[in-house]
Amino acid sequence: MRECIKADSAPIFSHMIKERPRVIPTVYLVLTENNRILLSRRYNTGFQDGRYSLPAGHLNGREETFIQAMVRETREEIGVRIEPENLELVHVMHRKQSKPTDERRINLFFRASKWEGEPRIMEPDRCDDLRWFNLNRLPRNTIPYVRQAIKCVRNRIFYSEYGFSSEH
Repeated sequence: MRECIKADSAPIFSHMIKERPRVIPTVYLVLTENNRILLSRRYNTGFQDGRYSLPAGHLNGREETFIQAMVRETREEIGVRIEPENLELVHVMHRKQSKPTDERRINLFFRASKWEGEPRIMEPDRCDDLRWFNLNRLPRNTIPYVRQAIKCVRNRIFYSEYGFSSEH
């Protein structure tokens, strides 16, 4: 019989106690038009500055859903309005981020089928360029995991991993 440990008056079996990883969810917008994709260049954020990414962000609070976060972040970052029913989850990436922190992330990539407004820089303190790039010629300074996700979306690959060693 395995040893039983009491925690908060509920029995927990010692063989079941494991450290569970903390996983941070991030939402990304895949906005395409005429074989082009919208990318923003990070600026003054402390992470991947000077490199291109997709408009992205994190959830606010415990009650915001992924879709709600994507709608809000799109409005805040590029001034475009997207209705929730016009978003489709097209890729999920489990990512290990080693620098500057040792974090695990779940990146959710949503494609918008329709939107209102012209994309523009809404946060000039965090983004210094926003433009459409040909899907076949992404800038060299595109963040590598973003480049991988775009490739997966184009090839209809729903799930990928990035940053983990092949040995476990």
